[in-house]
Amino acid sequence: MPSFKIDVSTAVVFVATAPAPKLANVKTGERAMDRETGAGLSTVGLLVSDEGEGNLYQVTIPETGLPEGLAPGMPVKVVGLKARDWENEFNGQKRHGISFRAVAITSAV
Repeated sequence: MPSFKIDVSTAVVFVATAPAPKLANVKTGERAMDRETGAGLSTVGLLVSDEGEGNLYQVTIPETGLPEGLAPGMPVKVVGLKARDWENEFNGQKRHGISFRAVAITSAV
């Protein structure tokens, strides 16, 4: 599926929730891995405020792109943010949404 770049160059971005390992299989606890680099993936909640509107995004980031000590409330910059739509069927029910992925997060201070 195609992905779309998101321009956050004019946005103010804060960490909303600390990084947590992204799981490929919740039942077994298997961690999701980046297919290209093999790095473990984490999910971070980011509050993105731009042009008078604020949104909360759950963004997947490889652990190699996460600085130490990220905590809620910290201002950050997002590198390579992309959105991708998804759809699947589970137990006969179709689900769909948009997933967000970034290359890295850096401190804004």
